[in-house]
Amino acid sequence: MNMMLRHVLPLLELDILKTFVAIAETGNFTTAAETVYRTPSAVSMQIKKLEETLGCVLFLRDARSVSLTPKGEVLLGFARRMLALNNEAVSRFLLPDMNGVVRVGAPEDIGERILPEVLKRFSESYPNVTVDVTIGNSIVMRKRVDEHRMDIALFNSMAGENTGGGEILVSEKLVWAGTKCGTAHTRAPLPISMWEDGCVWRANAVEQLTQSGRDFRVAFLSAHTTGQRAAIQADLAIAPLPRYLVQGDLVALGEAEGLPELGHYNIGLQVVDNASAPVLAVAEHVRTAFVGFQ
Repeated sequence: MNMMLRHVLPLLELDILKTFVAIAETGNFTTAAETVYRTPSAVSMQIKKLEETLGCVLFLRDARSVSLTPKGEVLLGFARRMLALNNEAVSRFLLPDMNGVVRVGAPEDIGERILPEVLKRFSESYPNVTVDVTIGNSIVMRKRVDEHRMDIALFNSMAGENTGGGEILVSEKLVWAGTKCGTAHTRAPLPISMWEDGCVWRANAVEQLTQSGRDFRVAFLSAHTTGQRAAIQADLAIAPLPRYLVQGDLVALGEAEGLPELGHYNIGLQVVDNASAPVLAVAEHVRTAFVGFQ
């Protein structure tokens, strides 16, 4: 019994756990090495040391990628909790004023595409700040910022449109999306899938079709991107989508298929007046996420 009490368990190094989590999340030693600013050989040595300390294999390796062993999956949960607790403790002492709640609004496409990674990185830097997210219409989100009922709004607007005090982060191409080998775009009147009123993509698509003289009908109406994709994949309709969302079974359609060009739209950022330090920090994380995005 006395010998058991005298046995000292080894301490896990947070720096090595950070590397371990990076490999688990990227599935690649080289990519993880770039994330933690180390050489691949240094990362390999860290994992070797960690496996020796715990007396077990943490990763299954093949020529292209790595995956967690069952014991590696157990450690991943502990590692994330330990790193988060470390960040919370350090932040409490070094950033005592960075706390509170930041209210963020965004349309669904941005919420799906950008916010998860932004919020993950923000929570790692400022664990004592809570970010509440609302997904909704760009116009509604911006109105809430003007009324001080929301701190930050990410929004979509067409190129050339007055942003009303917001800043433009990036410009994206808007295209007609159809399913591979589909025929929806050949029908008359043209069946289109649309969002609710107030969507800038909808207004632009209707305007361009009207100007081109192409007869159309709204065959599918949904407030969600998943619903739009379902209608397109079933070849029930075509829809205006950002070029980056046209993936997998979807294809971009245009003038070659007799459809008008839709041009570009902007993704913008609006921050409440007299923003607090936590609000400004979230806004800066959003801006950083869009640097070199295209």
